[in-house]
Amino acid sequence: MQFRRTTAARHLRQTSGLAETRVWDRLRAGRVDGHKFRRQHPIGRFYADFACDRHRLVIEIDGGIHTRDDVILNDHYRQKAIEALGWTVLRFTNEQLLDYPDILIAAIRRHARSLNL
Repeated sequence: MQFRRTTAARHLRQTSGLAETRVWDRLRAGRVDGHKFRRQHPIGRFYADFACDRHRLVIEIDGGIHTRDDVILNDHYRQKAIEALGWTVLRFTNEQLLDYPDILIAAIRRHARSLNL
């Protein structure tokens, strides 16, 4: 089971899009105030695009397919399941992060401040 999860996460990392690649360049190695993020991190039965265990914070990046009604509904149920496990989920579109990458950093800092960390 663990091997399958590792293989799936590796595949997701290797096939990431431009927005995910750019976000990872900003988050990796604690570049945001020392907060450690992981890519394609398993949470329950799902994989979060990016997750910070310390803050129980998930960053999800939504591409164009996420505007379809069936995908919107699936994302909603997925997010509720992750939140039920005690995580906070922040969602951004590819366009938001490509055009205004600093909104992500500001959101992470706001979340950290709300936890008093």
